[in-house]
Amino acid sequence: MINTGSTAQAPKELGALKDDPAFREFFKLQEGFECNVAIRLIACLERLLGRGSNGQNDLLIISTLDLLQGILLVHPPSRSLFAREIYMNLLLDLLDTSNCPAIQSSALLTLVVALLEHPHNTRTFETLDGLLTVTSLFKSRSTGRELKLKLVEFLYFYLMPETPYMYSASIPATDVGGQRSPSKRSRAYSQSGGGASTGDGFEVAGTKTTEEKQALLGRYLNNVEDLVEDLRGNAPFGPALG
Repeated sequence: MINTGSTAQAPKELGALKDDPAFREFFKLQEGFECNVAIRLIACLERLLGRGSNGQNDLLIISTLDLLQGILLVHPPSRSLFAREIYMNLLLDLLDTSNCPAIQSSALLTLVVALLEHPHNTRTFETLDGLLTVTSLFKSRSTGRELKLKLVEFLYFYLMPETPYMYSASIPATDVGGQRSPSKRSRAYSQSGGGASTGDGFEVAGTKTTEEKQALLGRYLNNVEDLVEDLRGNAPFGPALG
């Protein structure tokens, strides 16, 4: 090994990055289409899904999902990409029972990050029968115990009160090239109205209460009220429910 005389820097905590000049420049670059990493990773997922299922390709899909989770955490405005049908459908298709459990688990975690503090994305998820997809996977006999536990955790997360992430930065508005065929879950719909503008460049989508989401989830799953009571009593994500 060649000794360059330099020592590796210890990784920084996420909260400390906001004062890092290099990270601030990286964050700024994400606001444009040409340098937005999330768009490139989504395009990569689309190409990988078109190759079919095999061991090597599955590993590439999982690695791409891991990278996508990271970029959505460090650059929250990129999560707004998943308010679009085609991008949300991409994650829902990865939850299909034809995929291996490792892909399903990684896609589920990516879905959590995509929905985090973005109610508009959650409305798209609901419109595209995302709850049906998740609950069908949970009910499937082929779904293993570990994945079922993660699905229950997702449902707890879904039932949490919604708090929009407030930011003023614009997000990339250009479609990703090379899109694959429309998903089997995709259907045309028009969104009229929308949320009220905050005046700083971010449009807040309408939020739903835990009770409203409980009613939606109850269409596909029994005993949802037990999940809500457990959420209130044990507060797995902190004291958010009264």
